[in-house]
Amino acid sequence: MHQFAERRTSGGIQSAYWVCAFVTIGFFLIPAFVIRPFHYQSPRALSLAMALKQLAPFWTLITGVVSVLLALSLWKRATPWWKGLLGTSLFLVIVSAVMARLNYFEWMFHPVQQYGFTAASQTKLDAGEMVLALSFNGDARAYPVREMAYHHILNDVVGGVPVEVTY
Repeated sequence: MHQFAERRTSGGIQSAYWVCAFVTIGFFLIPAFVIRPFHYQSPRALSLAMALKQLAPFWTLITGVVSVLLALSLWKRATPWWKGLLGTSLFLVIVSAVMARLNYFEWMFHPVQQYGFTAASQTKLDAGEMVLALSFNGDARAYPVREMAYHHILNDVVGGVPVEVTY
């Protein structure tokens, strides 16, 4: 009877561990995979991803700590194969909890560091291609939306006025 109770308790701890681990990893991976440049993002998926991104720092701390504590209690009775699986999943939990606190979107949507301009007569843009246009003090610039969609930000000086172009 004692072994049955111990096995049942161990199974409950394992289940709790996997739920906490998947929740922690999900709080990082769902926003990271939904919010990406050049990929369709449905309004519903984007709303979910933004909500998870906002809640992630708090909840990954809670579920991450619980995951570590549960893993420590499971470690004693674990076989070598199970320890490998536990260690790998725990590594992913810790990485996810750390990444949830970083603004990894800055890595995807980084500003253009070095940019160059071409005269309008020499440009290779299609006639129907959209651009963001600025004109200050007799100086004009056009920024292709196709390029801005990837970088999202560009610092420039137009007509002596420093500007930050974003899309």
